[in-house]
Amino acid sequence: MITASDARAKAILQWLTNDLNLNITQFETASSDASFRRYFRVQHQQQHYIVMDAPPDKEDTAPFIKVAQLFEQAQVNVPHIIHQNTQKGFLLLEDFGSHCLLDKLDKTTVEPLYKDALDSLITLQKNVDITSCALPHYDAQLLQTELDLFSDWFLSQQCDLKLNAEQLAIIEASNSLLIDSALQQVQVCVHRDYHSRNLMHLSNDNPGIIDFQDAVIGPVTYDAVSLLRDCYISWTDEQIESCLKPYYQQLKQANIVQCDFSQFKRDFDLMGIQRHLKAIGIFSRLNIRDGKNAYLGDIPRTLNYVINISQRYPELQDFHSLLVQVVLPASKRSL
Repeated sequence: MITASDARAKAILQWLTNDLNLNITQFETASSDASFRRYFRVQHQQQHYIVMDAPPDKEDTAPFIKVAQLFEQAQVNVPHIIHQNTQKGFLLLEDFGSHCLLDKLDKTTVEPLYKDALDSLITLQKNVDITSCALPHYDAQLLQTELDLFSDWFLSQQCDLKLNAEQLAIIEASNSLLIDSALQQVQVCVHRDYHSRNLMHLSNDNPGIIDFQDAVIGPVTYDAVSLLRDCYISWTDEQIESCLKPYYQQLKQANIVQCDFSQFKRDFDLMGIQRHLKAIGIFSRLNIRDGKNAYLGDIPRTLNYVINISQRYPELQDFHSLLVQVVLPASKRSL
């Protein structure tokens, strides 16, 4: 007897059995994420599927459906949508299994697995026409809104820091530099959360790409730095560069970028700082607002990226000093 734990899970079972006439012999939680979405793994006639539960008052399934179709047309591997009930916020999806890239990554697998992931990324960037895809733009306002998460949720609330006018000016100057760098890059289709937990490890057509509903038109380095400087696992500079250089060469061969590698690497580094500041803010918000404290453990690694990379650029020296002298001690006290 299959039982449901709450009203929405019960409604999903009724949708599957009554509306879709499926014979459900297994119904279990597959995962949840940093949003209000939940995922269930179900079985029908020896075949597994995933059900997305996206409460309509909190989550809109339309972007997921739109981007899934766009990415399928671009010939990257995303879960096929088999059935949908947008009114109730239910989607029946192809099941990519339970092993993400993070589960499979080690020093022997890092290069081949990242090559697969970067090859998929190149395919996406080549095949999505940004003039007709109707995705939102990663504009200055959105980049600034994301950077504000670091100040508002991490510095002010998680660390309880009250910065003076000089310190606030340093943050404002570094934010402007990061935004300008992002906007001057070649613009492509950006997944926007392309990392080892959102790439499923598959025996064929690896990886399976999930959690793509927030895709935008944005900087060419964004997804690559999300992957190679992952908030959930870290690699040496040498390992990162050995993955990044072939990816850059592919971009050049595809005429997506024309800049030299040193410029590309600077764009990559500064884009990573912007992303990691945003991520630290989101991890803090998840703890403070949503009561999800599991992500706090990822803040030290993510902050360490920002400290290490900012040290390499003279124009970020004041910001680097502020991080080391003020933010890092406060972070250690608060986490």
